[in-house]
Amino acid sequence: MSLIIINVTLQNHDKITSKTVNILNNKQLIITEDGSHSFYLPDLDETYHSKHGAIQEANHVFIKSGFEQIECVEFAILEIGFGTGLNCFITYLEAKKNNKIIKYTGVEAFPLKEEEIEHLNYVSELKAEKFQNIFDQIHHIEWNIETKIDNQFYLEKQLLSFDKIQDKNKYNLIYFDAFGPRVQPELWTEAIFKKMYQALLPNGILVTYSAKGSVRRAMLVVGFKVEKISGPPGKREMLRAVK
Repeated sequence: MSLIIINVTLQNHDKITSKTVNILNNKQLIITEDGSHSFYLPDLDETYHSKHGAIQEANHVFIKSGFEQIECVEFAILEIGFGTGLNCFITYLEAKKNNKIIKYTGVEAFPLKEEEIEHLNYVSELKAEKFQNIFDQIHHIEWNIETKIDNQFYLEKQLLSFDKIQDKNKYNLIYFDAFGPRVQPELWTEAIFKKMYQALLPNGILVTYSAKGSVRRAMLVVGFKVEKISGPPGKREMLRAVK
């Protein structure tokens, strides 16, 4: 599939202080196969979501394979790679639908800019127009402070690099949604997965779109029980790990 690129001018007046920030600022808004938006990073040849469908991927990898596996009424989620906020917003919708109470922590080292967020079409594609204010709130709340979105959803966005996470026995579920191992291999190491293992409560679950052998082996080394399960559209397999 060729990427459908939308020509949008994204104003950036920030001083570029590193090569990484420069690369991440060079984004192109794209339409994935299910009609939902993502961003393409030409310098890395990487997208924020699957080109086969951003919403389809989020629903399969994180909701069906993760959220729906947790039987508790109230539970805590850690997202590695908050990005566009899509996983967070879909989780909010699922919490409302299933009468769950969620404490959600989203970690991101390089947040999107306001002018990037405002072009995203997730609210309309999910037919969730009555929750437009929630999507806006998710993106506009302060970083590093837990905020009550409503009685069923509490959100803390942490402006933090993933290797600085120090949580212990805190989460029931981890959405591991970092850029892929080809682009950022340092985020898919034993050291990072040890932090994920420590952050989870006993029997906690980690789900990720990757099914790479080196990723599975790193998870096994730190103590996870790992299974390959059916992947989202366009991907045969993904990984689910249990503490």
